[in-house]
Amino acid sequence: MERTVFNKAQLEMLEIMANVRSEKELDELKHVISEYYAKRADEEMEKLWESGRWNEQTLKDLSNAHYRTPYKQ
Repeated sequence: MERTVFNKAQLEMLEIMANVRSEKELDELKHVISEYYAKRADEEMEKLWESGRWNEQTLKDLSNAHYRTPYKQ
């Protein structure tokens, strides 16, 4: 049998989750975590914009792009 090894962050999250006592608390925690990652994404996008690697043309190009996986019929 293979043994699962958790990293420090995973162990910390398990400790936190052990204290969640209701669905409401779980929902609130999930919201806080999603807000954290949304903020990080915003900060990274700001860095791209300020560096010039992301601009209005990039946005236009993405709005017209088709990245869907083609499915066999």
